[in-house]
Amino acid sequence: MLRIGLLSDTHGYVHPRLFDFFEPCQEIWHAGDIGDIQVTDKIKEFRPLVGVHGNIDGTQARLEFPAEKVFMREDVKVFLTHIGGYPGKYANGISNKLAVIQPNLFVCGHSHILKVMFDQKRKLLFINPGAGGKYGIHTKITFVRFSISGSNISDLEILEIDR
Repeated sequence: MLRIGLLSDTHGYVHPRLFDFFEPCQEIWHAGDIGDIQVTDKIKEFRPLVGVHGNIDGTQARLEFPAEKVFMREDVKVFLTHIGGYPGKYANGISNKLAVIQPNLFVCGHSHILKVMFDQKRKLLFINPGAGGKYGIHTKITFVRFSISGSNISDLEILEIDR
């Protein structure tokens, strides 16, 4: 079993409660809009990090992190990107990519809105962890953690902090 910590849209800010919430996690994923490479440097000192860059990220983040990443964890195929929309309202080009990649788990950020949904049509779990930073329209800072065991995704927990 693998415990995953998930965040997005930090916009250069590392909330101090991030480390306590992600303590039981073996790996952390960042779904873009890092904002300052020092954010991911701090996270990498704490736990292994998988990430993608977002639309506000500069050259350093774009050189270190791709726009999209497809990878396996246990028996779960993951598609991670920044701008993805959500089931029923996917961003341009995402539906085609989902049809080709056929992930079990689709993760994106960008909206600053925490959303977890099952896409019945594509048979995948969709997660947008909301926003981990102070910049944007959101009123709550949110982080997500969950477990992957074989092909099962379970034990999803959310930390919600007043901004």
